[in-house]
Amino acid sequence: MFTKIYEKMKEFIKENYKSLIGIVIIYLLFAIELPYAIYTPGGAVNLNDRIKVDNGYKSDGSFNMAYVSMVKGSLPFILMAKVIPDWDIVDKDELTIEGEDMKELVKRERLYLQESIDAAVVNAYLQAHKEIDIKKVNNNVGYITEEAKTNLEVGDIIVEADDNKITSLIDLQNVVQDKKEGEKVSLEILRNGKEKDAYATVYATDDGLKIGVSFINTYEYEVVPKVEVKSKASEMGSSGGLMMSLTIYNQLTEEDLTKGKKIVGTGTIDIEGNVGEIAGVKYKLIGAVKKKAEIFICPEENYEEAVKIKEDKGYDITIIKAHTFSEVLEKLAEI
Repeated sequence: MFTKIYEKMKEFIKENYKSLIGIVIIYLLFAIELPYAIYTPGGAVNLNDRIKVDNGYKSDGSFNMAYVSMVKGSLPFILMAKVIPDWDIVDKDELTIEGEDMKELVKRERLYLQESIDAAVVNAYLQAHKEIDIKKVNNNVGYITEEAKTNLEVGDIIVEADDNKITSLIDLQNVVQDKKEGEKVSLEILRNGKEKDAYATVYATDDGLKIGVSFINTYEYEVVPKVEVKSKASEMGSSGGLMMSLTIYNQLTEEDLTKGKKIVGTGTIDIEGNVGEIAGVKYKLIGAVKKKAEIFICPEENYEEAVKIKEDKGYDITIIKAHTFSEVLEKLAEI
């Protein structure tokens, strides 16, 4: 029996070897990843499907979070990017910080996403004058320099430094300034929810003594009414903060800011309502237009680029410049 099967397989391969070789070559062309990524126009996520405030107000329109699409840099996609307008090839070194791997990048970008969700909630409740109690601020290690001599990892939460409680980066800097170059700072950290001891060695820079870490702050809080914000495992980054905050605020307050319109936008947010710059506004605006958005909101740092793209492509869309959350509320009220 096995002999017959073997003979049939051998005969099949002999008759179809050219096609089989072609399939293998095509597979390898797509599977072998070159050190590039390709940015393509993205789309928009309806945040009414992701965010729910208990007994929140309904809206006739929608707030949507713009995103950029990215495909891996295999040879066929690179060739396609050479001929397809608005597909751009990016060196992977531009996506990561020198000395770190993709695993650290993903960890940091997931932290930025959580920071943006937390800041969006806090800002919206404060702006809407609703009940919010911030229980704790977590000082997550977001970045470690190449010069740093430490056993810290991206994602660690620093609780204490030399037995001093750390509530902000300033607290940590104060501890470091009391040390001498080459001395170690003893750290108490949380890693994956477990307490651990760590260290970082002080080194000198033109800007003073450092240990080579920066923080990404996330928050633990209680709000009334309750809110649920959903995200997907594939989503990362902080650029959805502004639109999430607008969605939450709109469900907390009686007046419908959307006025029945489809509003797409992008921008970071902090708990004080400041809107920050993002990357990829070109791809986000193109995606918003494809999704038939009537209004596009972007940070003031990205505004001129967005307007130029609108004019060059002849788009019929209103672009709102965002500097602070309260300014965006005023501009939406005027439309």
